[in-house]
Amino acid sequence: MSIFAVGFADLAGSFRSWRLWTLLGWLEIRQRYARSKLGPFWLTVSMGVLVGALGVVYGTLFGQKLTDYLPMVAIGLVTWTLFSSTVNEGSMAYISSSSYIRQVSTPRLVYLLQVSWRNLVIFAHNFVIVIVVLAIFGVKSWLTLPLAILGVLLLVTNALWMGMIAGLLSARFRDFPQIIAALLQVAFYVTPILFHGAMLSQEHRWIVTYNPLAYLIDVVRQPLVGIVPTASTWAVTALMALGGGLLALWMTGRYHKRIPYWV
Repeated sequence: MSIFAVGFADLAGSFRSWRLWTLLGWLEIRQRYARSKLGPFWLTVSMGVLVGALGVVYGTLFGQKLTDYLPMVAIGLVTWTLFSSTVNEGSMAYISSSSYIRQVSTPRLVYLLQVSWRNLVIFAHNFVIVIVVLAIFGVKSWLTLPLAILGVLLLVTNALWMGMIAGLLSARFRDFPQIIAALLQVAFYVTPILFHGAMLSQEHRWIVTYNPLAYLIDVVRQPLVGIVPTASTWAVTALMALGGGLLALWMTGRYHKRIPYWV
């Protein structure tokens, strides 16, 4: 069997085991907030406070209208949390599930899908903030809103393949999770989350133009603020998903049998 065939077979087997990774994701969230009155909505509360504080402070510093700036920040932070958490926790997916991998014969990517599912559930809780902000400041265009669903799908797909590669490298090299966390922290400040491209001078627009993560944020955020993403935004995110996904599946097939020994 070819390397790609092993990777695709593992992915297909993981999707067939959807009951397993959805159950594991739910259980992890429930255990994390066991005996709590608000449960996962504590995440929503903390995210709401963060959005409000950063929106008001940075909106004032940048001289932006809150009616436009606060929705941008709310969507950007909620979207970035989904992406960064999936990649960061994906880097630890095999290590955290080492007891299962060594004892139970399951497809390897089950544990990455578990991470993605768990963060999608958290994203759904945090998305309440976006709904509230849009309700207060008004929806710019109802016609563009459905495009955000496709944007979230592209975002999660890209975060998943990055998590797959990070998970393999972290299982082999145990310093890699710390590198991933540091890179994501730096990426937060150079990705248009608290700012947008028009706020930069012409000579600094390259920060956004050549930042692939900017396209991932825009493909979700722009439809929610009433803007149809450009063809280049769709093309970059789709090509990233296709190319990165194939690379991640090749690596999974290539090192499939070594994972139990690494963890």
